[in-house]
Order: sequence, then structure tokens, then C-alpha cells
Amino acid sequence: MTKIREMMTSGVHLARPDQTLADAAKLMAEADVGSLPVSENDRLVGMVTDRDLVVRGIALGLDARTPVRDVMTEEVKYCFDDEDVSHVARNMAELGVRRLPVVDRDKRLVGMVALSNVAYGGDGRSANAMLRGVASPH
Repeated sequence: MTKIREMMTSGVHLARPDQTLADAAKLMAEADVGSLPVSENDRLVGMVTDRDLVVRGIALGLDARTPVRDVMTEEVKYCFDDEDVSHVARNMAELGVRRLPVVDRDKRLVGMVALSNVAYGGDGRSANAMLRGVASPH
């Protein structure tokens, strides 16, 4: 069985809750990513996505100096690096999420796993099941 640690992306860029939306957007652009885990005192406290910046920020009239904490999602779903890919893919489909932070058993952030990791990781059945769960039409 393939473990998430074998296909996750390591070297994750982080945001802080006190950073501005402009800082988070710049970091996303530089790293070519659509989401950032938000960390404070060595703990994962949230996630912020490019969609959060737009829908919870700009669309509501918040300016670029607004802190990330005002638009981030505080309830963070995650998976463990030693979990089986098919299990994580099923969970992601049920949650309707395209990416998850990956933590070790000490709950330290070690990477991110996304639909693309599963799709290109060679587990076609897991990727198909996950795709049906996260990419349904509106």
C-alpha cells in the first residue's frame, strides 16, 4: 500500500495569522500555490486559499492590509504521513476538499497532499474516487 508521505509535496510555504492578505497573495504567487497552511507558535491554526482572499476578503470590501486570520478557515482537516493513499483519497472526497495538510504523528506539518499528487502518484482508482467527490458540478 502506498503511503501519503510517498506522494505528498514537502517544503510547504506557510502564512502567519498576523500577515496581511497582500503578503499571503504575494507568497502564493511566488510559490505558485492556491493555499497556505497558517501557522502560529509551531502549530497549524488555519488554512487560507486564493478563494478565501477573494470571497472572504475583496468581495466583502476588506483591504490588502487585513490580517490573514480574518479570512482563513480555522477548522483544519489534515491527514497523517503514514496513512494509506486510498484511505486519504476517500476522506478527501467525503470532505469535498482538493488538498490537505500532512502531519507526522507528533502533529508537525510535513507536507501537503492534493488531488494532483494522488492523480500523478499512480493510484488511478483513488484519484477517480477523489475526483468525483471534490469536482462535482455546482
